[in-house]
Amino acid sequence: MQVVPRGEYPRPNFIREHWLSLNGTWEFSFDQPIFNSQITVPFVYEAAMSGIGDTAFHETVWYRKRFMLDKQYDGHRVILHFGAVDYFCEVRVNGDLVLTHEGGQTSFSVDITDNVQFGSETVVMLKVNDDPYDMEIPRGKQYWEEKPKSIFYMHSCGIWQSVWIEYVPQSYIASVRITPLFDEKAVKFDYRLVGEKDHVFETELFFEGLSIASIAINTKSLKGSFKILLQDTAQRHWNFYEDMAWSPENPRLFDVNFRLKGSFSVADEVQSYFGMRKISIENGIFMLNNRPYFQRLVLDQGYWPESLMTAPSDDSFIEDIKLTKAMGFNGVRKHQKVEDPRFLFHADRMGLLVWGEIGSAHNYSISYASRMYKEWMDVLVRDYNHPCIVVWTPLNESWGIQEVLTSKEQQAHCNALVQMTKSIDGTRLVVDNDGWEHTYGDIWSVHDYEGNAEEFAKHYLTTNALLSFKPAGKEHFINGYTLNGKPILVSEFGGIKFIEEGSADSQESWGYTADTTAESFEKHLASLFKALQASSIVQGYCYTQLTDVATERNGLLTEKREPKIPVESMKKINEG
Repeated sequence: MQVVPRGEYPRPNFIREHWLSLNGTWEFSFDQPIFNSQITVPFVYEAAMSGIGDTAFHETVWYRKRFMLDKQYDGHRVILHFGAVDYFCEVRVNGDLVLTHEGGQTSFSVDITDNVQFGSETVVMLKVNDDPYDMEIPRGKQYWEEKPKSIFYMHSCGIWQSVWIEYVPQSYIASVRITPLFDEKAVKFDYRLVGEKDHVFETELFFEGLSIASIAINTKSLKGSFKILLQDTAQRHWNFYEDMAWSPENPRLFDVNFRLKGSFSVADEVQSYFGMRKISIENGIFMLNNRPYFQRLVLDQGYWPESLMTAPSDDSFIEDIKLTKAMGFNGVRKHQKVEDPRFLFHADRMGLLVWGEIGSAHNYSISYASRMYKEWMDVLVRDYNHPCIVVWTPLNESWGIQEVLTSKEQQAHCNALVQMTKSIDGTRLVVDNDGWEHTYGDIWSVHDYEGNAEEFAKHYLTTNALLSFKPAGKEHFINGYTLNGKPILVSEFGGIKFIEEGSADSQESWGYTADTTAESFEKHLASLFKALQASSIVQGYCYTQLTDVATERNGLLTEKREPKIPVESMKKINEG
């Protein structure tokens, strides 16, 4: 049996039984639709695992896939899903244009039922455009030169997350938004259906394998909402917080089955899950489930040398999370990248806090702003149900808003992203502009790459001391905005390059400071971590970074995920 690359179910918090992976071999060509080559999807042509490994810029690429739809599903609707395609694409099915999509970091889908015939060959064709020089495209770490340099990495163009077909009934469950109401010991469900209005919508909850609650609603419209109380549903659990809440230390999850029933049978069935947890700020303190919580994060770029932004396998996500936790971290800041839902699923079930972020553009314009609003909205909607996500970060270090200190327009854009985020998701915190030049987000985050531990510690003696320090020469707050009870987190620090003296790539590699022996590297790490752990004003930190990437050699792990110092030593440093 042929192994399908990245063949696991791509959307693990909304699972249906009947689907078909379209990952694997596609016809491919540069510039024109001549299809004189082959590519392995979902890896971009620049990545070695695509089978091409061409790192030259190509603004237009073409894909084509031929396959058969299983006759047993005749009568079902056929949904074509794309995890992510960078950046603009046109999708044709059997010659018909069925969709155009802009945005390289988010998922999209289209109903192709009217364009296909069961038992006959189906042909899906994509034209993808990605201008490598367009600085107004939200692109994150993708560089506008052909070779990685400094903090920028290889360009990516085309399909970079899974493609799949889903067979659904004529009436089906389109989406369910799940909101934990921690203080009420309840959970809220907002559902949306497609098809006929008159059905029974059933929801059954399971905890630790046991059915604990169910509800059936006679639907008279295609959308609705309801709550289920949890405090009386699992009587053997005497303490809700200790026995049923989600945290990195105890990542407890509730399983959910949704069923849409017609007159005589089940029309549609979906499996999902959720975690009961609450994120808040009380008297300037970051709280998880109404208790103070110190965040020990590591910056995670989510890159692999052989596959770039796409994980080589689902196990690669698991390996990264295991290593992260083994080193004593309880979370990651996913940096300048919207991560694959499979990573978020593993973070949910293994227990890892995640700061969700999007790749920034680099120049401000109306075109950029409109692109950003649309794509960020898609991120918020798609990933809302994942309990691991505790903070949203739409902007980083004034990328895309480089004149924000003086530009009212760019300040309004920053504030609009915060307000838009809160209008979609009021359950999480929002960092307005991570690192510096803050407006009115929820967290005072600081980027500080001072390498001398003694000087570093002085920045965090008091809030006044911190205010007198200018990160990268920037102001902490834009005029008119203040600390205002925000918790302080050092969301980037360290960035120590460790390459042994005489190493072949020591000249081309990069870091904020450098060590050349494992002993000096470990001592340097310990001194910086200790400085933050000793501070009375710091409520968490994020070390830069988890792995080496491209020319950056400032990871705790190599690109191959080899620890530079023993993970046990790093855990001791992290735990103070």
